[in-house]
Amino acid sequence: MNVSASARRQARHYAMQALYQWQMAGSSLNAIEAEFRTDYDMAKVDLAYFQELLHQVPAQLDALEAAYAPHLQGRNQDELDPITQSLLRLSTYELKNRIDVPYKVVINEAVALAKKFGATDAHKFINAVLDQTAAQLRAVEVQAERGRN
Repeated sequence: MNVSASARRQARHYAMQALYQWQMAGSSLNAIEAEFRTDYDMAKVDLAYFQELLHQVPAQLDALEAAYAPHLQGRNQDELDPITQSLLRLSTYELKNRIDVPYKVVINEAVALAKKFGATDAHKFINAVLDQTAAQLRAVEVQAERGRN
């Protein structure tokens, strides 16, 4: 099944919000998923991708944070605001587990969400962290892309 970029973008959008809610409220993932399905029109959302992100990011939390932690520019995990944490976790999951999604798409989507929901200039920090994380997790893809430019 070919999923539209828009449906995938919506899935990321809602997943970031759901992960933020999970982090802040501590509700169960199933309860959050049910709430989103009730409260939002999910007709144009890649629902399978939303579910994957919502459930797999928390399941792999330690590994995801360990992957991007070396690139936090001297900051500690607990110094990051919840939106930035949610975006870095979600995007690192995609970089690590969804090689069908080009790394540039992962970074661009995270930057767009950071501009919409994050603190001023959070998108610059997220871009820098994910760029370095991608170079580590997707070295072959990143080097091939940079070799073309």
